[in-house]
Amino acid sequence: MGRHPRGDRGDDPARGNGRRVERVDVFAGDSHERAGVAQVAAQLIAEHGIGDWSLAKRKAARQLGLPERAALPGDDEVEAALLDYHAIFGGEAHREMLREKREEALLWMRRLADFRPVLVGGVAGGWATEHSDVRIDLVTDDGKAVELLLINQGCEYRHAPSRHADDPMELWIDTRSTGVRLRVRTHRDARQVPRRNRHGQASLRLDAAAVAALLDADAEAS
Repeated sequence: MGRHPRGDRGDDPARGNGRRVERVDVFAGDSHERAGVAQVAAQLIAEHGIGDWSLAKRKAARQLGLPERAALPGDDEVEAALLDYHAIFGGEAHREMLREKREEALLWMRRLADFRPVLVGGVAGGWATEHSDVRIDLVTDDGKAVELLLINQGCEYRHAPSRHADDPMELWIDTRSTGVRLRVRTHRDARQVPRRNRHGQASLRLDAAAVAALLDADAEAS
């Protein structure tokens, strides 16, 4: 008797022979690995101040013994892992640090009110570490106007290096407690900034009133 073709074997799950066949989700392993990498990367970022998140992810993958081509988490997954890290290990020290950075942000947002400032990044989202800077987006078609205001206020600043010629202008200010990074966009460029992340969630962009409300809520909870 000839051999049956592979697809015609009697234990084929397509045949109703009463056996239950477990299907393997090929994406489940990737999802678990990504979560593990995100958690370790978050720890490296929080504890060692690694600012290059791509580097932190690669280091995390190596620590976990994953292959070089393993699927790495997105930045949003690392942000979520940082929130978890702070919830477990941060305590009052993290809350106080975040409060100080938000107070610093509000101070500069009020100074720069003419340029539609919004707070973004870790200080806005709550996942900031002690190494994180305060990131504020500004909108104006005349970037020199921002520099002139800073000069008139006696504020020392420097231009942050850009990777591409068409990147928005960024100014860096050193303060006693942290660093403040101002990203200056034209009105046209500001309209093109994505309002949602890759999961369709609204990107967090807080105006001065929203930052003040967070600080008031934190004070009431203390």
